Amino acid sequence: MILPIHVFGSSVLREPAQTIEANTPELQTLIDDMIETMHGAAGIGLAAPQVGEAKRIFIIDLSPMEEEFMEEGIELPPMPMVFINPEIVEESDEESEFEEGCLSIPDLRERVWRPVGVKLTYQDRNLEPHEIDVDGMMARVIQHEYDHLEGVLFTDLISPLRRRLLRRRLRGISQGDVEADYPLHIHPQK
Repeated sequence: MILPIHVFGSSVLREPAQTIEANTPELQTLIDDMIETMHGAAGIGLAAPQVGEAKRIFIIDLSPMEEEFMEEGIELPPMPMVFINPEIVEESDEESEFEEGCLSIPDLRERVWRPVGVKLTYQDRNLEPHEIDVDGMMARVIQHEYDHLEGVLFTDLISPLRRRLLRRRLRGISQGDVEADYPLHIHPQK
């Protein structure tokens, strides 16, 4: 089922997500719904808080970019990937800048600096433990989604000046002045 995506201003996007303790039918339904929602919104990543669930889970699917990865000689792992209870345990010192967007902040893209590589521990959809070392675009997408679990949005990572310049636009989004090709959940701020 395609779920509505919470937009900037929704309180769930600012809550630290809760650890997932058990593999339940509800968890498996949430995973399937998140995958369907992400694909329906033409996204490459989605975190549970974006669909109103303050739980430590996100998914990514970089298969729309597979050709670009192949050109760089990088083979993608099977997609989509499910990350439950992820923890970034190491970040590279080297950083790069790239223009990011977010399904929770439609039609807004900004340049964000992030570490080029990260090491991550996580559980898959069956709660089996894994550790992965990634860099480049995959590391960026993972960090973006991971931030959602910490209550951080990519707009928090841009310069204070740029944030001030976007204040009116972000306020408009939080009050419902936004359109997208996918269902949105808008909680107008008072």
